[in-house]
Amino acid sequence: MALTSGTKLGPYEIQSPLGAGGMGEVYRARDTRLDRVVAVKILPPHLSESCEARQRFDREARAVSSLSHPHICHLYDVGQQDGISYLVMEFLEGETLTDRLRKGPMPLDQVLKVGAQICEGLEKAHRSGVVHRDLKPGNIMLTKVGAKLMDFGLAKAVSPEKPPSSGLTATLMSPDGNQPLTAQGTVVGTFQYMSPEQVEGTEADVRSDIFALGAVLYEMATGKRAFAGKSQASIVAAILASEPQPISAVQPMSPPALDRVVKTCLEKDPENRFQSVQDVQLQLRWIQESPSKPDGLVLPRVRRHRWFAAAATLLSLVLIAAGMAVYGRWFVRAPSVRAYIPPPARTGFNLSDDDGSGPAVLSPDGSHIAFVASETLGKRQLWVRALADPSSRPLIGTDRASYPFWSPSGREIGFFADGKIKRINVGGGPALDICAVTRPRGGSWSPDGNMILFSPDTTAGIFRTSVRPGSTPVAVTRLDPTYHTTHRWPRFLPDGKHFLYLAASHVNPGPSERNGIYWASLDGRENHFLMPADSDAVYASGYLLFVQNGSLMAQPFIPDSGRLSGDPVGVADDVFRNSGTWRAAFDATTGVVVFHGGSTVSGSQLQWFAPNGTALDKLGERDRYIDLRISPDNHKVAVTVGDPLADIWILDLARGTRTRFTFGTGNTSTPVWSPDGKYLLFGLRHHAGGLDLYRKPMLGTAESQVVLESDTVKHADDISPDGRFLIFEQRKEEVLNTLWVMPFFGDKKPYPLLAKAVPAYAARFSPDGKWVAYNSPESGPMEIYITSFDHGGKWQLTTNGGWAPAWRADGKAIYYYSQADGYIREAPVSLQGDDVEIGTHKPLFRATNAGYTFWERPFGVTSDGKRFLVNKVELEESKPISLVLNWKTLIAR
Repeated sequence: MALTSGTKLGPYEIQSPLGAGGMGEVYRARDTRLDRVVAVKILPPHLSESCEARQRFDREARAVSSLSHPHICHLYDVGQQDGISYLVMEFLEGETLTDRLRKGPMPLDQVLKVGAQICEGLEKAHRSGVVHRDLKPGNIMLTKVGAKLMDFGLAKAVSPEKPPSSGLTATLMSPDGNQPLTAQGTVVGTFQYMSPEQVEGTEADVRSDIFALGAVLYEMATGKRAFAGKSQASIVAAILASEPQPISAVQPMSPPALDRVVKTCLEKDPENRFQSVQDVQLQLRWIQESPSKPDGLVLPRVRRHRWFAAAATLLSLVLIAAGMAVYGRWFVRAPSVRAYIPPPARTGFNLSDDDGSGPAVLSPDGSHIAFVASETLGKRQLWVRALADPSSRPLIGTDRASYPFWSPSGREIGFFADGKIKRINVGGGPALDICAVTRPRGGSWSPDGNMILFSPDTTAGIFRTSVRPGSTPVAVTRLDPTYHTTHRWPRFLPDGKHFLYLAASHVNPGPSERNGIYWASLDGRENHFLMPADSDAVYASGYLLFVQNGSLMAQPFIPDSGRLSGDPVGVADDVFRNSGTWRAAFDATTGVVVFHGGSTVSGSQLQWFAPNGTALDKLGERDRYIDLRISPDNHKVAVTVGDPLADIWILDLARGTRTRFTFGTGNTSTPVWSPDGKYLLFGLRHHAGGLDLYRKPMLGTAESQVVLESDTVKHADDISPDGRFLIFEQRKEEVLNTLWVMPFFGDKKPYPLLAKAVPAYAARFSPDGKWVAYNSPESGPMEIYITSFDHGGKWQLTTNGGWAPAWRADGKAIYYYSQADGYIREAPVSLQGDDVEIGTHKPLFRATNAGYTFWERPFGVTSDGKRFLVNKVELEESKPISLVLNWKTLIAR
């Protein structure tokens, strides 16, 4: 219905019409209270006449109204009068991107500038839990102050048979001669910009917005739509099966890097796209600031006052290295040169975490380094830096990366993430999954480029695998449980037939005549002890390099026969060693050594938080906390302290005391409270590498009793509310942990919880004992799933990463830690009969740098949901990476 000038809707006085479409009519109006010009949108009857739709619409509109950002059109108000539902929005002066593109493609600098602004607005929405779902040029306004995103999913076509299940949805526009084709019903959005998963009618997430962003960027750069057709069917077919013509083919002067960014956005499989809009924004900014960089290896411009000295030093190093290559005799006489490489802006190195960022590693030719850095908001990814360049760049698609290692060509990097070994091209592109791992401890790429050696778990031997995706690992070394519980940190030697590795024991972890560096052959015929050590070793230029009492040492070594000679000589002091993983933070190649000095992290702090993020009191002193569980009555906390020799301690909240609970000779882990709080169940690692599960009463002097003896049990997870069942993690294949159940009655014979043996961790019973929430990387990233305890079925709770599910006491919500943004989130769940309905996830507060691994609990929540206990890893200011050029000169002195 058309409104005349002077009509009032609440305090808003209509002045003139601005436009109309399938979502209703838009008017210029005046807010009589604040005397400002606003835009008022009148909603169509299918929303205004449905009470349920209006209520849902009001809730979701309020969520969008919180998106205060310079590049988002602000929603001021929602109202209803005389049967008319309306929205009140910021009044924007300018033109839509659709109008601008009618004039032709945009210049490159405008594409990059506007594209980055769109990314900023989308990132704000995504971090607030809002997905746009209808990003297109018509929903982007170009104003004097920059691009503004409009129509943030404020309406959905409501089916009369079934109300929408979750999420904000897209604004629908009716097609006309100048507008893109649309459809109404279960598939919502504008076809030319819809992702394949939206076209197929499945749930959309942030990656769907990234696909639409790619289509918008393509159209901005070329003036043509990425996917076009004469009918809806042909458009859908193009989206599902066709690739748009490269931008460079339409605009030959466009940089190849832009082509790659857009191509990655438009990947058909969401897993192969950029996983966050921030990644796209960074790429666009770098292209914008360094448009002449070749082949898309774009690097950010940096502040001179911070980087000039480092850049000058590194340039000198490269010139020295070039001289060395030309004048071989000068190599011996040249002095060693030192330089320092700080972490990228707003990031730090965290080498102490158990899940393993790992130290910086050198490319085979010594010209580049790769390292993992964590942002202040908790995001962790892989970065690459040329020693001749003053800046580092992230490798997109490497979120949650750890322990990187280079290919022999220096063109690819291997790393671990989301329960997989992965490989990625240094120039960009998707990361490829090689095979599954659990808690990996290092990898090494063979000199011929065809094989990777790796340790898949903390209590496993060394395995080899082809570099092809989907390869099957094969064991290379076997643990002798009499002496060792782990083989880790393998390193190929130059002949490609032999390798180094560290063999150690969690029970007796120090260096000895058995614990140390071993030299072995791939065929298993040769394997002998080289030297006592409590961290890894590296071969370079005729020397074995290793850390001893904090000093980096080098000793002559013959790699083909595995023989040491001469005496070790110091190369550098104050080299960091992670005592929890037995990894020294250094790497070496011919002529170059890099290392991390000192400690970047000294334990963690238990901190209470309110649900709104208000920091409350701290619990206990700073220490190396590994896992925590709050007792059922909320009066105590059981926490594992120390690594590798850990014990369980009880923190009494009322008395403020800390009491040691276990006195094991091995590594004690994963305390689990009984439902009545009268005893704890825990695991104690033994020589064979598995865990024996014990139970011990909280009161009295009774000894611990064995519940389950096993060489394959990895962790205890939870006890059912009735005390009749235990869920634990067990490795039934060489590199796979999955969930098993043991009854505490009858024959007590364990059986698998899941119908299919998939990697699974951190299971928790629902309060009524009928459901189980757990973690699994079966679909790629680590996500949370819900399954029925007694009759199967499976529902995926998270789609953008989630860790450590914890049920609310009433069973109507699950709390979890989101590694995507570091938030503790709440996901409403409705458990009705044999079905699970999942509501809209709500971010509670950011628990930055919460400690977590596949099995560790980074947080706990009291039964009333009013207090959260977070195991917060407090990052200190990271020391820079130290670089030593011509390190052999130090040995020759």
